[in-house]
Amino acid sequence: MFANREDAGMQLADLLRDKPVRRALVLAIPRGGVIVGAALARELAADLDVVLARKLRAPHQPELAIGAVGERGEVYLNHLGDETARDMPDYLTQEVAHQTAEIRRRQQLYRRARPRASVAGRSVIVTDDGIATGSTMLAALHVVRAEKPHELIVAAPVASPERLRELTQSCDEIVCVTAPESFWAIGQFYEDFSQVDDAEVLALLRSFAAGPPTHAQP
Repeated sequence: MFANREDAGMQLADLLRDKPVRRALVLAIPRGGVIVGAALARELAADLDVVLARKLRAPHQPELAIGAVGERGEVYLNHLGDETARDMPDYLTQEVAHQTAEIRRRQQLYRRARPRASVAGRSVIVTDDGIATGSTMLAALHVVRAEKPHELIVAAPVASPERLRELTQSCDEIVCVTAPESFWAIGQFYEDFSQVDDAEVLALLRSFAAGPPTHAQP
């Protein structure tokens, strides 16, 4: 059980503290993941940014991912996405447009606080406050991988074991504090799982805008 998202980030940091990294960058999935990511980045003296990838939803099954779209407009389709492109091209066009519009909204909001961080050649740690279906994390990984990081690490406080197994092919390493078989919802593992608003995300991004801390905090 985690006290809150900050506690979760600090526990993740304990698992990563001794790992050799190259210009470490923590990419957090908004919004709750940014609280985890900020604590993780502070402890590791790493840089912090958000990853504005969005999953593309399957027709009539919004929890099922058929691909992803990234901040620069890049589109990744899995085998379900290929089938959708063939059988329902109009739906796919509309879904890409819808998710791109949400990315643009977040771009306009978040990039005023923190310019987009460079990914290429760096140790990149992608984090969230937990992994349930894995669709959003998978979308983020496909987009970040295309930017050629030195290594791509998934860091999650809690995750479904099945989802972790599915993610292994999309990253170089997975770090997870707990992966219980009895998994219903991310919130069940937090004492405080309050909603996170944009103002809190913006404040954290601004605090890292000048670069990572010069040293890890005790």
